[in-house]
Amino acid sequence: MNRINYTLGLVGLVAGSLAFTNSAAAFNFTTNFTTNPSLTGNQRWQGDIFLDSVQYGSTIVNEFALVNRVNILSNDLWTSGNTGAASADMGDLATVGLSQERLTADGAVAALGNRYLSSIIDTEDSGSFAMNLFFDKAVDNLFFFERGRNSKLDVQAIDASGNLIGNLLALDSGKNGPDWQSAGYQLNTKEIGDFQTVGSFGVSIADLGVAAPISGIRVFSRGSAYQGPDFKVVGSVASVPEPGTIVGLGVVTAGLMASRRRQKKA
Repeated sequence: MNRINYTLGLVGLVAGSLAFTNSAAAFNFTTNFTTNPSLTGNQRWQGDIFLDSVQYGSTIVNEFALVNRVNILSNDLWTSGNTGAASADMGDLATVGLSQERLTADGAVAALGNRYLSSIIDTEDSGSFAMNLFFDKAVDNLFFFERGRNSKLDVQAIDASGNLIGNLLALDSGKNGPDWQSAGYQLNTKEIGDFQTVGSFGVSIADLGVAAPISGIRVFSRGSAYQGPDFKVVGSVASVPEPGTIVGLGVVTAGLMASRRRQKKA
């Protein structure tokens, strides 16, 4: 049993169905990134933008859990132009990522499964989708980035089988939730013709209504009211005991209890 499966067993203890929806009580964080040194001026925002770390309060996170598996549950079909919903997009001058209008599961992994903020999922303004995103390590905080700072995205935790747990969380840029905080950089990608500022939201597992680290999330866009979220998400790697450590502690505890019983009899 690996760390992620063990964590999911803990999550199962608090698993629930879709009970209610919260507007995000997001926490702010600072994004530290590196751009291509050969690009200057606004060209920096067309090239590779590498996520070095994030910081909130005195906590610095530089080890990230990345998306390594995607199940596309629904996605409005792309036919041409600005049709469809979610697609893979990347900076005009970027070298890492993928441009794919008719999104596949592998394409979504190629877009999200790296530390390049210039590699994103782009959503058309009127498009709807639902996708399960699984991470390569157990996660206890999520860091979202949204190009444009003008869209909504619904998020809910899932278990190892993709079942919904906890509560649905609405990341809302409008009056129903906090504005996306500036992430300190811009993006100009293949699917747009100008530079747009990028916003950020930090989400804890407590915000998602679960009490233990998770292995994945389901993300939703629900048509024109959501204005096409163009997003990236990574997680902070959860600190959980290895299963062997737990077993070892159990053996030690059982030994101590048996020793105490023998001492009492004596």
